[in-house]
Amino acid sequence: MSCSKEEIERKRLAALQKRQNLLANRNTPVKPNPTQSTQCRSPLPSSSNSGFKSFTSYSNRSHPYAKPNVQGSSVQENNVPVGKVVSGTVYLISEDRFEVNPSEFCTPLINIFKSLPSKSYDSKSKLWNFSINDYQQLMSKVAPLAPHVVLGPIPPYVLRVLREDAMDPSTVDLTPIEVTLRHKLMPFQEEGVRFGISRRGRCMIADDMGLGKTFQALAIASYYRHNWPLLIVTTSSMRFTWQSKIQELLPSVPMMNVATLTSGKDTQLVADKQTEVVIVSYKITSMYTDLLKSKKFGVVIIDESHYLKSHKAQCTVALGSITRQCTRAVLLSGTPALSRPAELYTQLALIEPGFFTSYTEYGKRYCDGKQTNFGWDMTGQSNLTELQIILQKRFLIRRTKEQVLTKLEGKTRETVLLDPSLLDYSQDTEKGLSEMAEAYKASKSSDKHAALITYFSESAKVKIPAVCKYIRSLVVSQPASKFLVFAHHRGVIDAVCGTLDAAAAPYICIVGSTPAHARAELVDKFQHSPSCRCAVLSITAANSGITLTAANLVLFAELHWNPGILTQAESRAHRIGQAGAVCVRYLLAARTADDYMWPMLQSKLNVLNNVGLSRDTFEDSTLIHQEPKNNISQYLAPNTTKNKNDYIPGTNIRKDSMKDNGNTSMDQVDGGKESNGDDVDRSFLDDDEDDELLANLDL
Repeated sequence: MSCSKEEIERKRLAALQKRQNLLANRNTPVKPNPTQSTQCRSPLPSSSNSGFKSFTSYSNRSHPYAKPNVQGSSVQENNVPVGKVVSGTVYLISEDRFEVNPSEFCTPLINIFKSLPSKSYDSKSKLWNFSINDYQQLMSKVAPLAPHVVLGPIPPYVLRVLREDAMDPSTVDLTPIEVTLRHKLMPFQEEGVRFGISRRGRCMIADDMGLGKTFQALAIASYYRHNWPLLIVTTSSMRFTWQSKIQELLPSVPMMNVATLTSGKDTQLVADKQTEVVIVSYKITSMYTDLLKSKKFGVVIIDESHYLKSHKAQCTVALGSITRQCTRAVLLSGTPALSRPAELYTQLALIEPGFFTSYTEYGKRYCDGKQTNFGWDMTGQSNLTELQIILQKRFLIRRTKEQVLTKLEGKTRETVLLDPSLLDYSQDTEKGLSEMAEAYKASKSSDKHAALITYFSESAKVKIPAVCKYIRSLVVSQPASKFLVFAHHRGVIDAVCGTLDAAAAPYICIVGSTPAHARAELVDKFQHSPSCRCAVLSITAANSGITLTAANLVLFAELHWNPGILTQAESRAHRIGQAGAVCVRYLLAARTADDYMWPMLQSKLNVLNNVGLSRDTFEDSTLIHQEPKNNISQYLAPNTTKNKNDYIPGTNIRKDSMKDNGNTSMDQVDGGKESNGDDVDRSFLDDDEDDELLANLDL
């Protein structure tokens, strides 16, 4: 069990005080000096405390700075406590100022604060802050007060970031980038490329979803082409998208020199000296680590890097060993941390190994890390302003749609409270859900996620009738509009598809088992076919990597416990290429898991907002109610059977309807084969390990 220096010193002094008390009880008790404070009995040497002045008391006695009111005794101002340690934390509150938060009131410490020229007292927080230029002076003045007063210093890597002279991005010349790609970059994308080059090709592009991170990453890679070969790590469903983007944006790279590693038969292509670009999925990376290391890549691009949440996962370890050999490493993510600061560590370690001393030290500093009987608990948050400063100055650049796309219309959120009379409640079901809710509230923090999963999966089937009714009424009331429907469980997805079948509304469907090569054709069908009304999508399999800007309405039949997953899914429609405003509606049901997941999502977003990684909020969503109907059965999909061979895979569109259609035929799509889709890639993630199991539960 490791302890900090402050904790060790506190325990040592407590033991010493206990020993002194035992010795005092055996001897004749000494009369206490009425002029000496009960808390300050061991004066410092006169050379150390000369010049200390009294400090005015505060009305807020519960605060560490509140001066104790001891009746019958006066405080000796130049003394510090014996038997306890006055500890304190020092952290940044801006790029040029830091704040000190002591554990309790200490007059000598306050007098040191008042002696510094840049001192400033915040009456609201009741804490002192100073210019970063006075940091060394403060620490040198506090040092003689040890071991009675100990301040945890600002870590050396933070001071190093503040003092380093980084290259000015505006001075970067972009002419080495291939001209085809350079001419397609928008001004804010050029800014992102310059930032990446100013960081010597080791950075994260964390722009909002839909702002062209792929363009920026390939531009940085093109600038450093002399360091190739290039490795691109992405989800399995995006491998072919990256391949087509290289063909489009970097025409000087022969396609025969681009290899996609999918199985053992492709290993010879990767090892070929002529191969300049290798594209792999996360899962393949951990399977062929030695092969990839032997290629000695000079540049690596890691797409959707937020999937690397666990620093112990095989894929994370494999990529760590590969990126340490690379001169350049560019990470891409619209949501670098899906819910908590701990998820950032693995990505930052890939960009600059050794920047942080260890995961434990990072967690203690920024995740309020606490050691428990089960190991370190890193689920909290601390010193987020300091972390945000480090991220922005050293690691990443992030822009939102509102900042850079002035012509992109806004996105509004609405919460639709489903009609209680349409929920599939029986007496037993209602009792079971109530018991699950109580079990979730009563469970320990370590068991809450498992309890929520059980509650969440049982809530899904209760919502199905109301969700289907809402979608059917939407198809009838808005016959010309296109919309997206996101759901999590396979039972809900099947029910939505059945409702669209009954309404004769053409749709596409993308789930985890949809073959990777078929997704692009399904997306193209939705985007360009006027008759295709809806896209039914799995939240975990289709929340990233596809563009569905033909839709202006996004429906969520179910929630997900990670807010980053939901905001990513929203951005399938709200991105570059969207011609109008986008409305996002969350279909919520009372007395289900939604009652607990919705506020939990907002609290997680608040954490990300404090780190500067999100500006989203669910609190400003408009609440509307579903129109009640007495007859539920008219909205339920009939139990009809259809011959799958008569339909285009992934849709309810008959093959014979394509004969007179000018769009690209999809008859060649093989929907019968399983693929290494995103569901396979997510097998190494933490909370998302349960996603595919949940999605396929028989509801």
